[in-house]
Amino acid sequence: MTVSTVADLEALIARVKIAQAEYATFSQEKVDEIFRVAALKVSTHRIELAKMAVKETGMGIMEDKVIKNHFASEFIYNSYADTKTVGELSRNESLNTVTLAEPMGIICAIIPTTNPTSTAIFKTLMALKTGNGCIVAPHPRAKECTNYAAKLVLEAAVSAGAPQDIIGWIDTPSIELTNLIMKHDDTAIILATGGPGMVKAAYSSGNPAIGVGAGNTPVVIDESADIKRAVSSILMSKTFDNGMICASEQAVIVVESKYEEFKARLDEYGAVILNKAQAEKVAKTMFIDGALNAKIVGQSAYTIAKLAGVKVPTSTKILVGEGPEVVVENMFAHEKLSPTLGLFKAKNYEDAVRQAKIVLEIGGVGHTAALYTDQDANSDRVDAFGLTMKACRIVINSPTSHGGIGDIYNFGFAPSMTLGCGTHSGNAVSENVGPQHLINTKKIAKRAENMLWHKLPKSIYFRRGCLPIALTDLEDKKRAMIVTDGFLFANGYVDELRSILESKGMLVEIFHEVEADPTLAIIKKGAAACNVFNPDVILAVGGGSPMDAAKIMWVLYEHPETDFEDLSMRFMDIRKRIYKFPKMGVKADLVCITTTSGTGAEVTPFAVITDEKTGKKYPLADYELTPSMAIVDANLVMDMPKSLCAFGGYDAVTHAMEAYVSILANEYSDGQALQALKLLKEYLPSSYHNGKNDAVAREKVHNAATIAGMAFAQSFLGVCHSMAHQIGNEFHIPHGLANALLMTNTIRFNATNNPTKQGTFSQYDRPKARARYAEIADHLGFREGNTEAKINKLLTWLDELKVELNIPLSIQDAGVKEADFLAAVDALAEQAFDDQCTPANPRYPLIAELKAVLLASYYGTDYVDVMDAPEVEVQEEKKAK
Repeated sequence: MTVSTVADLEALIARVKIAQAEYATFSQEKVDEIFRVAALKVSTHRIELAKMAVKETGMGIMEDKVIKNHFASEFIYNSYADTKTVGELSRNESLNTVTLAEPMGIICAIIPTTNPTSTAIFKTLMALKTGNGCIVAPHPRAKECTNYAAKLVLEAAVSAGAPQDIIGWIDTPSIELTNLIMKHDDTAIILATGGPGMVKAAYSSGNPAIGVGAGNTPVVIDESADIKRAVSSILMSKTFDNGMICASEQAVIVVESKYEEFKARLDEYGAVILNKAQAEKVAKTMFIDGALNAKIVGQSAYTIAKLAGVKVPTSTKILVGEGPEVVVENMFAHEKLSPTLGLFKAKNYEDAVRQAKIVLEIGGVGHTAALYTDQDANSDRVDAFGLTMKACRIVINSPTSHGGIGDIYNFGFAPSMTLGCGTHSGNAVSENVGPQHLINTKKIAKRAENMLWHKLPKSIYFRRGCLPIALTDLEDKKRAMIVTDGFLFANGYVDELRSILESKGMLVEIFHEVEADPTLAIIKKGAAACNVFNPDVILAVGGGSPMDAAKIMWVLYEHPETDFEDLSMRFMDIRKRIYKFPKMGVKADLVCITTTSGTGAEVTPFAVITDEKTGKKYPLADYELTPSMAIVDANLVMDMPKSLCAFGGYDAVTHAMEAYVSILANEYSDGQALQALKLLKEYLPSSYHNGKNDAVAREKVHNAATIAGMAFAQSFLGVCHSMAHQIGNEFHIPHGLANALLMTNTIRFNATNNPTKQGTFSQYDRPKARARYAEIADHLGFREGNTEAKINKLLTWLDELKVELNIPLSIQDAGVKEADFLAAVDALAEQAFDDQCTPANPRYPLIAELKAVLLASYYGTDYVDVMDAPEVEVQEEKKAK
């Protein structure tokens, strides 16, 4: 059926659509066989098609068009015969992904008059290979040969089993019909090869399009170039099909030292170097009012010279117009689509590159650029040339017509008759177009769980009196820096440590200026002291503050270039953070000796630092901050004050509680969290009331705090800590106390099966906090009743523990004025939301929800979630884990 009207085209589109839907169900094997048969059939007609193209268009060289047709069939088939384009493309068992191919649908193939048969062969074969249908829109001046090429491909495809209407064409092309097919709702994608106007129309059609850009290829000849090879390659390329390949050379820039040699060889081998008057005549013939004269496109050098009134031998291969340097006014520096060439002199290589860039800017940006050089000796120059040129094909020592279309002079260039030019030329593709651009890829992603970890100090020493024995691990060390606070230093807490280290022959320096909530200024001062002393081991002695300070001093000592802002950068997943912590332990090991029972800092990768300029606390986290050794000697906490015992103990309770319900909680951390809670429930009251008179209780609590630290070092914490950091900083509340004031309402906030938002982590497949809190209650002996009853008993115990430890039940009771709190609460909620502890919370909070928790905790009321509705407890809740 002839297609010459809108109705005809609509009918064709409907037929191709039906055929493509059927073709999309074919297997890879069947598609590949159809592709093979079609390529073989059209290849046998390469001479016939070449003759038709030259006769119909009046352009080009028949013998060269034979090569183009052969290339578009044989090379394309050879390159893509085994390429997967149907069904499963790949499967990654380790990542649980499967990549699938899906045909796009109907391809609208715009065919130019310059390459009317080879481009038609290429695009129809690509459609067959990718499971697509294709409708060819030929140029009016090449419709017969273009459509005949499409017909040959169709007949062969059908003979191999393809649907009857898988390929179609417009018999009587017009702007109206071409616009219709480009804009049609059933057109999946446009492959647009042609002039700038046609490519622009394709991109403006409203359908996806892959277009090409204008070519204006510059060629640089440097001082090391093989002139014989360069001239031979350029002449072969520039005369190929009378210069109608868009990648063909347009302007050659030769360094001055090689210019005359290059020019002489051009002249010797068939080029005519035009004098100034001749060049002006030819230029005026090539371009009329600044536009390329269609009458010279694809014509021989002799014909063009004759049109210009310039006499040259009939054997002339190319016409060469010289210029002192590339300028936009010289028309020989423009794309000419004919065997005409600009020749320009450069002072040196750098000047040649400068001029080559101008050639691209004149009209070939994104397309192709070439360099002739000693590619082995000048590999750095080759790389630099590629980076400098705004071109997607950088051809080295090769004819650009053949080199640009690929797979002839370099086998890494994919063969193609459609050369993408990238965003430089408004293209979506910056490479030679192939089947990968004509399929939709779909990826199946099966749910996968993250690799987890259990990272702790290399050695953890515990039991009373273990300090001197543990220090035997340091016998190879020479210089020890002790980091502590003023109180511990003044009261002799580091004397024994210093004596032991000195007895081992170490030089010992003590930095004792750390204060509660260590500031960045103090840390920098300590790092400076380390830089002067040059220790090979740093020993932190004290509670959380000296240990946190020592960790960051360690970083700044080993890596003084480190920026604190980088260290404090928030992350969603510690393995995927933008900032990568430097490798630690190169200069020194870090040993943490805890003298309090609560923070767990001796075994964790965390530190909390205060910016003294803003007063803001920064929780820092990275496993590089994990100490090399931890020493947990309960002899160091026998005289710990009651308030420190209470606040530290409750801090440990919070650590274990949040670690167990964290979205990162796992089989390894769970046991540590539960054991810590069991020890704290049993021994914390006696440790508080009896102190060193119950040495067993003191030691059990001391160990429990470290075990809780081991748990949250793996599973991280939650919003109780996020809020505690803020109220502690704002109102100077000790950290353990701040956690105690917030813990119970945090549990009420988290303990829901229907949160507003759930925490995001692959292992955390449903809200589990409610069931997990009930498991904690079970472990602590609160086993009666349903889940709600167990959680209520857990909350009652936590409140009773606060009373027993003389901890206030509300933030207000802790001495914070109402007006001050209400003035700050909005900022506190937002800062808590952005705290590093928040992402691991089982319930991802809204800022308004955090504000509600803070307000309830201030007044000592129970947090009530407005999203909660009464629910019936079911036995299956235990299965939520």
